[in-house]
Amino acid sequence: QAQLVESGGGLVQPGGSLRLSCPASGWKLSAYDMAWYRQAPGEQRELVAGISRNGRTNYVGSLKDRFTISRDSTNGTLYLQMNNLKPEDTATYFCNFGCAISKCRPIGSWGQGTQVIVSS
Repeated sequence: QAQLVESGGGLVQPGGSLRLSCPASGWKLSAYDMAWYRQAPGEQRELVAGISRNGRTNYVGSLKDRFTISRDSTNGTLYLQMNNLKPEDTATYFCNFGCAISKCRPIGSWGQGTQVIVSS
């Protein structure tokens, strides 16, 4: 059974960086489109960045300037490198598979997510 376990979040000052990780468990990373999502308090979950099976990436808005989605097939892990973090990036971040774009229902059951707090 597929499991989604995100890690790497934490408290960081504005301008700082974090790298989130999502290892594939019970499914093959390279077989699916993948994406990172986030949900801020009181807001709906939204796609942040996606990567297709052929490696094409997709970012929401201007996040491409600060975030980088990648995957390592050798260790079966999806990553999200986040640089120059801003307070508005504060949210719980989730990974899922089956989609690399918005308006698409991902396949996996949602994990617990990893919390990112950007604050001075």
